[in-house]
Amino acid sequence: MAWVESDSPSFRARHSAGDAEDAAAVLRLLERTRAKLELIFPRGAPGGLTVVLHEHPAALALAQPTLILAWALTHPAGRRYLVGWPGSSELHALAPRVLRRRASSVAGSRELLDLAPAALYVRTVIAASNPTLPPPHTPRRLRRYLERAWIVEGTAQWFADQTAHARPAIARRLREGPRPTFPPGLRDASLLGGTLIDLLVREEGVGAAIQLACGRAGLDDEHALQRAFGGRPRDWTEAAWRGHLERLTSGTVQRQPLDTRGLSEPTD
Repeated sequence: MAWVESDSPSFRARHSAGDAEDAAAVLRLLERTRAKLELIFPRGAPGGLTVVLHEHPAALALAQPTLILAWALTHPAGRRYLVGWPGSSELHALAPRVLRRRASSVAGSRELLDLAPAALYVRTVIAASNPTLPPPHTPRRLRRYLERAWIVEGTAQWFADQTAHARPAIARRLREGPRPTFPPGLRDASLLGGTLIDLLVREEGVGAAIQLACGRAGLDDEHALQRAFGGRPRDWTEAAWRGHLERLTSGTVQRQPLDTRGLSEPTD
């Protein structure tokens, strides 16, 4: 494959010569995501990243071997949407034309995949404000990610607007396999994590979600979750989340827009 490069004000794309139009669309998506996040995350939203668009999953896995483990650890209902991996200076993802072939026929599948590069970028934004999390993927940071994968993946999914399109995939997950744990375990983090962040934003606001992902107050995850939901008992939050899952899959929950009021001075 002959690689070519495309540029936008804050990003660069490396891609096949035949993917120039799709690469431009990905760069526009990343620019919109950066503009939305740069004023509300504690350390802003970094630019200067290169997104590498791969033509085949094998090439993606070769570039980011950690993704092979991630695929193995993810429930099949969410595995279809695990299509990239972030690095310190590069975001690796499948090219949009490959994502279009990967999408299922159910509503929302195409949109989830189209927004995947934005979710990868949000993970780098989180890492910029929380240096205990990857990228870079050092052993200590990767271990921390595995401990709180639902927070990282869920925050990335919500701020990339993927959660609004995940209903059919979530419905499939609830039909297949055992009852999800609370909070979502590693196997469900990339698909169900966003639903718990969605509940948090609805109840406590966008700032609470940012603080949960970026806070470094030394709390363990159990206490961080309790604090995020205003100190209420864990069982109450679990019951609220399971009810929220039912409403999401039934289509009775309206999309929650990003409200940045009160976030001009984010809390570190």
